[in-house]
Amino acid sequence: MVFLFLLEHHLQASIHVSDRAYDLLLATFLSHSVSEVSIDELVAGRFHVLDARSYREFEVSHLQGATRVGYEDFAVARLAGIEKDNPVAVYCSVGYRSERIAEQLRQQGYTSVVNVYGGIFEWMNTGHLVVTGHSTETDKVHAYSAFWGVWLKRRERVYQ
Repeated sequence: MVFLFLLEHHLQASIHVSDRAYDLLLATFLSHSVSEVSIDELVAGRFHVLDARSYREFEVSHLQGATRVGYEDFAVARLAGIEKDNPVAVYCSVGYRSERIAEQLRQQGYTSVVNVYGGIFEWMNTGHLVVTGHSTETDKVHAYSAFWGVWLKRRERVYQ
């Protein structure tokens, strides 16, 4: 019953990803505890973009200009220079870790924090570019695990 309510609520929402099955997974997997932003809104907006993935994932590829804040090693100190009222968008592979970090940022007093719905996988699935730790464009994305990697439809998956 709760699943059907969540699904119906999500289908009425305005933010979706490009793959319906992926969209349904995200609708039930994420808690939707913070505002979410679509890839189109991220591109059109003026956000400080934060990456909530591991150092290795970030080194394989990340959104150009993103600041890695981590997840297991999250440190709010990595946001030095970003005012608490500036718009901040947090992403990870699919949106779970970034949702948790966005919650923590709100608890730390950041007032304009959003979670990137679908994460870097949706970023790549919609044809956007990523860069390596050396700022070189790449087609590689760290897919976190084989289970989650199935949702990365475009580009080369890396697991190590």
